[in-house]
Amino acid sequence: MDTHLLIKIIHMTSVAVLILVFVLRASTLFIGTQNQQPNQKGRVAFVALQHLSLTLIVVTGVTLLVMNEFKVQPWFYAKVVLFIVFLSSQIKAYKKDERILLAQRRAGLVIGAVALIATLTLVVIKPVFS
Repeated sequence: MDTHLLIKIIHMTSVAVLILVFVLRASTLFIGTQNQQPNQKGRVAFVALQHLSLTLIVVTGVTLLVMNEFKVQPWFYAKVVLFIVFLSSQIKAYKKDERILLAQRRAGLVIGAVALIATLTLVVIKPVFS
């Protein structure tokens, strides 16, 4: 099997795991919340899976970037910005801080969902800017 294809498969599988964990972890902001904090049930597993998938996405993404000799389409930069928005919104949504209200956490979740959907849309559409 071609190395480039194998890395792409790992990258896409990691994105699929991230989407699954995003949905499962989002449920902790709606079910069993206590004192403006997400439900702690399954927290360790969700955090571990989310960190694993995000790490694999970054590592395989950089590897693919190097393999393509840094030749990217213009929409790639928007994808990177949206990925950073996704990361920062998840940090805000799940930070262990009593001062962050549940409504703010849910807003961070919505922003993360919009960023994730926009990123996936960019990848599928691959717009041409000319």
